[in-house]
Amino acid sequence: MSSPYTVRWGIIATGLIADLFVKDLILDPSTRDVSDVKHEVRAVASSSSVDRAKEFIQDCKVPEGCAAYGSYEELVKDKSVDIIYIATPHSHHYQNTMLCLDAGKHVLCEKAFTTNAAQAKRLIETAKAKNLFLMEAVWTRFFPLSLHVRKFIEDGNLGAVHRVIADNSFGDNVEEKYGTSHRMINMDLAGGCLLDLGIYSLTWLFQTLYHALPPQSRQPPSKIASAITPYHATGADEMTSIILTFPSAPGSAPAGTHDGSATHPAHGIALTNLRVATDPDGHNTARPSIRIQGTNGEIQIDGPAFRPRSWRVIYAKAEGEKGKGKPMVEIHDCEIPGQGMFWEADECARCLRDGKIESEGMGWEESVVIMEVMDEVRRQGGIKYPETIESLDYPLKL
Repeated sequence: MSSPYTVRWGIIATGLIADLFVKDLILDPSTRDVSDVKHEVRAVASSSSVDRAKEFIQDCKVPEGCAAYGSYEELVKDKSVDIIYIATPHSHHYQNTMLCLDAGKHVLCEKAFTTNAAQAKRLIETAKAKNLFLMEAVWTRFFPLSLHVRKFIEDGNLGAVHRVIADNSFGDNVEEKYGTSHRMINMDLAGGCLLDLGIYSLTWLFQTLYHALPPQSRQPPSKIASAITPYHATGADEMTSIILTFPSAPGSAPAGTHDGSATHPAHGIALTNLRVATDPDGHNTARPSIRIQGTNGEIQIDGPAFRPRSWRVIYAKAEGEKGKGKPMVEIHDCEIPGQGMFWEADECARCLRDGKIESEGMGWEESVVIMEVMDEVRRQGGIKYPETIESLDYPLKL
C-alpha cells in the first residue's frame, strides 16, 4: 500500500475557528477511516504577536516542528508550507488571501469567502493565473452526512425537490453578549448574522437545490426576496430571512416530458437570527434545523446546520393511505470523531495530490453565486460595509 499524501499547513489567525481546525488536522486520519492523505501543521501566525502564535501552538498540542510568526507576511514566506488556512474575520479574507496567492501558496479561506462577489471573482482570477488551489472553507459540505443527503436527492429517491427550509440562528441577548464592538455585530469586520450564520442556511439551499443538479443544469436563483432587521447599535443585520427561487427543482421533469410543461422551480428559504434560536433548549427538542421537501417525502436534518449529526427520511404515502398504518421513516445517525473540519482538509489534500486547483465539492462558480445572493440581500436591506473592506485594491491596510 502506498504512503499517504502529506499536506503541510500554515495557519493565519489564532481564534476559536483556527483552534478547532488545527485540533482536527492533528487527529489520526484512521479515526475517520482515511488512509490516503494526512496533514502536518508547519506554521502559525498571529497578527498580534509571535508569543500569541507560540501560545496557540502549545494550547493545540501541535507536534514539534511548527514555526511561530508574529505577522502573516512572515508566514507566507515559509517554504515548508504548502497551503494556508485563513481564519480571520470576513472583512480581511480578500486581503489575506491575496497575500497568500501573491506568495505562491494554495489557500483554504473561511466562509463567507469575501465581503462581496467582486472580491471573490478577483481571488479566483488570481488563483487561475497563478495555477494555485483555492477553496472556500464550507466544512459542512464535506460531512459524510451531506454527501449521503446529496446522493439521495441525485438518485431521485426524494422525487422532485420543490422546497428547502434551513435555519441557523442563535438566541442571544445581543446587547449583553455582543455590545457594540464584538466581531459578530461590528460593521468594520463585516459583522451581522448573514455572513456569519446565514451562510450555513444558504449552504443547505445550494447543496440541495443547486449542487444536486448536473453541472450543466445549475442556474443561479431567478428571484431573490429578503427582509433584514438591523441591530440598533451598529447597523449590522441581527435578523435576516431570504426566499430564493431556483429555476429547476432537482428531480423534476424536464420541459417536453409528461404533460409538456416547463421544468418546475424550487423555493429555498434561508433563515438566520441573533435573538431567537434554532435549538432553544440545546437538546434538539425543536428539531429539525433543515427540511428538504420532495414529491416522494421529506428529509429532516437534526443538529445545528453547521454540524448536523443525523438525518431522517419521512416517505410520503399515497392518497387514501395518509394517516393510516405506521409512518414510513428511515433514521441515519452520523458520528463525528472530532469537530468535523478534517473532511474539508482531506478534500484540499486530495485536490493538491491530484493537481487540481478547484474542488468539485465546493467550486468557484458556486462560491460566487452565493456571494452574489448575499450582495443582493444586503442591497435590499440597506446593509453597507465600510468602503475599505469592500475594496478590490490590494494591498490595503485594514
